[in-house]
Amino acid sequence: MGMNETTGKELDGFEHLKQSIRRLLTTPIGSRVMNRTYGSRLFNLIDQPINPVTQALIYQAVAEALDQWEPRYELEQVSLHRYEQGALTINLVGRYVPTGEQVTIENLEV
Repeated sequence: MGMNETTGKELDGFEHLKQSIRRLLTTPIGSRVMNRTYGSRLFNLIDQPINPVTQALIYQAVAEALDQWEPRYELEQVSLHRYEQGALTINLVGRYVPTGEQVTIENLEV
């Protein structure tokens, strides 16, 4: 169980997972004082030129972060919903491990 970042109310299950994934992907590696390795490389990619190489690096950064830090979610697919310099919205498809259910997280702003 966790707490909703905006309302302070209790949050659990899949909703808590979505919040945790958003926090993980929006945290630059090295920015957490007590855990410098936590986060993702997306922060370094968000202002890069929009091209297929950067797109592949974005997919890789998402997969690496989730693989290392989020055991409740097995990523199967990443796609870009909106991609412009300084703004990135992604869709994720994967398996929610506690239930084994395949779930989609859409329009995740990072």
